[in-house]
Amino acid sequence: MGRAFEYRKAAKMKRWGQMSRIFPKLGKAITMAAKEGGSDPDMNAALRTAIQNAKAQNMPKDNIDAAVKRATSKDVEAFVEMNYEGKGPYGVLVFVECATDNQNRTVANVKSYFNKAEGSLVPTGSLEFMFNRKAVFEFEKTDSMDLEEMELELIDAGLEEIEEHTDEEEETTIIYVTGDYTSFGDLQSALEGMNIEVQKANLQRFPTTPVEFSEEQLEEIEKMLDKLEEDDDVQAVYTNIA
Repeated sequence: MGRAFEYRKAAKMKRWGQMSRIFPKLGKAITMAAKEGGSDPDMNAALRTAIQNAKAQNMPKDNIDAAVKRATSKDVEAFVEMNYEGKGPYGVLVFVECATDNQNRTVANVKSYFNKAEGSLVPTGSLEFMFNRKAVFEFEKTDSMDLEEMELELIDAGLEEIEEHTDEEEETTIIYVTGDYTSFGDLQSALEGMNIEVQKANLQRFPTTPVEFSEEQLEEIEKMLDKLEEDDDVQAVYTNIA
């Protein structure tokens, strides 16, 4: 994943640092998963994953329980998943994943963020080939883990890459397991079978041709990305930044 991954991770942590931003998005993911597959995490892998991700961000249990309960409320509108693609400042490519109960509101907001940054939306599907969709799992490394042995066990489940990154401030080492998006279920089952406590699991988009931008250009690009990720309907934003 290399430098592009590190940039995305740092940028995402900076933009999602405020709990007021991230908790509503995590709650929406939990509600959607519970509404789609039921409120029992043991019987609903998508819900189990959404709850794992929420716990990894220190979302309180009461918030998680409330998000699950909302799925059975008659007052809750059904969420629709929508993707928007566009070009931002300096030609940066941006792929936006949304979940909304009001498509007109969402497309108007997303379009305005691009327009104000002198960018524009492009027809849906135009940028699909510019990103590879991957299943990504994160968990903390323990002394008993053997990465070479783990790699051999996960290959049949669709493993493409396994990496470790040490966080010197936290004094922890995080393992990242990556595979094609179609292998998400198999990799999740394999990791659960190995009794590995996954902290985060999701589908991410990685640019096929990352592009370098200057610090000044990145500052301007980040302003638009901030606006996008502040929107409650936006679940994830991906770019071709290297």
